[in-house]
Amino acid sequence: MTNSLTIGALTLKNNLLLAPMAGITNLPMRLLARECGASLTFTEMVSVAGLVREGKKTFELVRGCPADRPLGIQIFGDDPVLLAEGARLVEPYGDLIDINMGCPVRKVVGSGAGSALLRDPAKVAAIVRQVRRATSLPLTIKIRTGWTADEDTCEEIGRIAEAEGCDAVTLHPRSRSQMFEGKADWSRIARLKELLRIPVLGSGDLFRAADVAEMLASTGCDGVMIARGGLGNPWLFRETLDLLAGRAPEPPTIVERHKTALRHLDLFVELAGERVAVREMRKHLCWYAHGVPGAAHFRALVNGLATRDEMAGALAAFFGLNQP
Repeated sequence: MTNSLTIGALTLKNNLLLAPMAGITNLPMRLLARECGASLTFTEMVSVAGLVREGKKTFELVRGCPADRPLGIQIFGDDPVLLAEGARLVEPYGDLIDINMGCPVRKVVGSGAGSALLRDPAKVAAIVRQVRRATSLPLTIKIRTGWTADEDTCEEIGRIAEAEGCDAVTLHPRSRSQMFEGKADWSRIARLKELLRIPVLGSGDLFRAADVAEMLASTGCDGVMIARGGLGNPWLFRETLDLLAGRAPEPPTIVERHKTALRHLDLFVELAGERVAVREMRKHLCWYAHGVPGAAHFRALVNGLATRDEMAGALAAFFGLNQP
């Protein structure tokens, strides 16, 4: 069964969360995940340097609406003072603040942020301490197991985070060097759960409802963050809630896929304008088409479209051909 999840002063209706994903989890995707049952969603990771120095453009990343609550805001950086100031600036926009200490992308780790912080536990302590003082919102961190595959740095970092006032820790059990390759080692989540008193959330290789149920059962974690498994598949939240409640999961029909993909497109156009939305929606529409006959041809077609109406027409043709 699903359980409510309490993180600091925030109590969530269930323990299924949409993970922060750069360039992906903007307002349209968050709203669709919520409608399918996600209890908490996250913004894309937000640069605190951008918040402090650039202002308006960076604040667009935390743009929400009343239906987009409760909202987690993920920030990143490597300077404790800047991270604390960034947390203070975004506090009015969300209900929880998460510090990214796991992103493996070269541009991020090259700045000393993301998973680069796993190599400096003293700095992690200083960051959590400063940010904890700066905000009254629930505070969490998202980490990997370590810099290399043979490290268990996550255990030390988890203890530090708890001691400095963190309210929960999310572990993606791959190292930075693994990027997204290989298999996530869920046993690391179980070990971290045994060590900490605060909630531990698991992430990694959650593509089916059965995967989520297995992670919860095998690790004892308090909740999960669904990431890549939710791309073009917000119904994963609904299917998981059904499975955990003892009901047979209901996969989306072709008609539902079509309507949701079209709604995603229109929400994006409303948010960002047609030019930006069409460019960014190409990848999302390819994800919605996954597993449907003719998907390869559709992907090739979508990547050459330039307007909202062209995309809507392609969707109608593609999904219409496959209706029962």
